[in-house]
Amino acid sequence: QVQLVESGGGLVQAGGSLRLSCAASTSGFSINAMGWYRQAPGKQRELVATITSGGSTNYADSVKGRFTISRDNAKNTVYLQMNSLKPEDTAVYYCNAKRLRVSGLTNNYWGQGTQVTVSS
Repeated sequence: QVQLVESGGGLVQAGGSLRLSCAASTSGFSINAMGWYRQAPGKQRELVATITSGGSTNYADSVKGRFTISRDNAKNTVYLQMNSLKPEDTAVYYCNAKRLRVSGLTNNYWGQGTQVTVSS
């Protein structure tokens, strides 16, 4: 069982910064990858950034150069530093954790989400 707790969302003006945190509580197994997704009103959930336990990162084109994802493997905690925020970044941001099973299947876990609102 995995529980994800997000924090750090809020209201900021365009050009401002926020830092999101997500702590994963597991039953002793390792998390292979963690990341952040977001969902704006009326739109589908989309990938923002991911990071593997080895440190490999992946970013959506829309946030490259502005957002930075990092991970503390010992704490199973992932962070998202968001700089130069734009109104189009407004969304509910969801923490994600993935566990690769020996069978080849992947378990996918989600947090409850934290609201990020960027005003113009």
